[in-house]
Amino acid sequence: MTTYHYELPTTGAFYFASVCEDQSASYITEIAETTEARANVRAALKQNKRTDVGEKDYLKLVKVLDDYLPQLCGILGCVKQGEIGLKSEPIFSWRTTLSSSLFHNSPRLSLPALSTELAFTLLTYAFSLCNLSHTVVHSLGEYERDRAISDTDRKAKDERLGFAVTLLCKAAGVFEFTAKECLAEWDRDARAMALADAQTLAIRKLLSRAVFDSTLTPGPPLPKSHPSPVLIAKLHLECAALYSSARSLAKTPGDSRPSAPKPHLKFALGKDKERDDAGDEVAPELCRYLSEEAAFHGALARKWMGVDAGENGGTDKGGIAVGFLAWAKKELEELKSGGGVMGSDREKEMRERRRDRVVEELGSVSVFLKGYRRINDTVSFQPVPPQSDLQASIPAGRAAVAVKAYNRPTPAFGPGSVEHTRRQAEDLELLPQAERDVTRFPVDAASPTSGGSYAGAGSYF
Repeated sequence: MTTYHYELPTTGAFYFASVCEDQSASYITEIAETTEARANVRAALKQNKRTDVGEKDYLKLVKVLDDYLPQLCGILGCVKQGEIGLKSEPIFSWRTTLSSSLFHNSPRLSLPALSTELAFTLLTYAFSLCNLSHTVVHSLGEYERDRAISDTDRKAKDERLGFAVTLLCKAAGVFEFTAKECLAEWDRDARAMALADAQTLAIRKLLSRAVFDSTLTPGPPLPKSHPSPVLIAKLHLECAALYSSARSLAKTPGDSRPSAPKPHLKFALGKDKERDDAGDEVAPELCRYLSEEAAFHGALARKWMGVDAGENGGTDKGGIAVGFLAWAKKELEELKSGGGVMGSDREKEMRERRRDRVVEELGSVSVFLKGYRRINDTVSFQPVPPQSDLQASIPAGRAAVAVKAYNRPTPAFGPGSVEHTRRQAEDLELLPQAERDVTRFPVDAASPTSGGSYAGAGSYF
């Protein structure tokens, strides 16, 4: 099972000293360090763009973004509190990567405001986490089908797969944070897609031991190590629902209300005003990925519903087992025969991997269908229900993963930073006790407990 591999954006050079005005000269070094941290991000993104797919270092990119975000939040905090002024509106340059365009290139956008820079940096951070997860999964190979692998090595690779799931859940949290805190009009399709990819890997991890045990004897009966088939079906149903939701959100037009800000910063990393009326939309390769993944997981859900009926339903559900598996086989054959124009090399690689998975699952479904059909034709003699009856019996999906909440980074300097808080605490400790009490617990002149305001004040008995 694979995950989506994002094309990362690039950004133009920017010097914070050219727009930041530090009249107190308290943050000269910090402003320079923020510019340096952003330059490192820019260099890493450009290097990533020029490097072959198998040699891209996403861990390094995640680290440089981790270094830059607290610096950027420091600038934002200082500007908000008035400790740093702005000589002019900062303009940041970013290339879009997920919006389609006439010539299938990545147009450069000039976007104002520090908050926009934070939004684009966070999105790039989330994309990098997803790609790092993709790299981890790719490095594992089909280890669960390796008959020579030891139990210790298999468990170690299961842990690596779990790490890839964690990266995707963290990315989903970053997408969610960006949608809530930075871009109020931004659709949350990226969050749904990251969760769906994470759930896909979680299913693979859950089935790892069972797949290993079934390598030599595929098909019925299931090995004792196999999880509940209906649970696997529900997990795939949730995947299909998440991919479908992301697909629907990706195709939803931007808010057209007069009060809606332009340009819209959507999942496509933005659309500029000049191209807004030209029907610019999310890149077709992303829409194809979401559609095909939704269909694939829907077919797998029906496969496991059929297996559950065949394994646990007794002779009474022999027809249901055949019906679900025949339905799954039909859908997988349609996915296998589906083609269409492939865009980038990255999309070609992803679709080739999906095709391999479809062929593999088609073989598995055929084995199960053959086994249960033989039993139904010779023992059970149950009618095969129509597809409408089978559809009515499909349960709701079940989530195996959750969003890993992302919190705004602590500023590296200025208000909200560790050093700023420490200095405030030290200043408070240097105050005389009386002044500290007033600072901590200000006296309300209107309070009935304030000096001279209570009945009999100054009278002692």
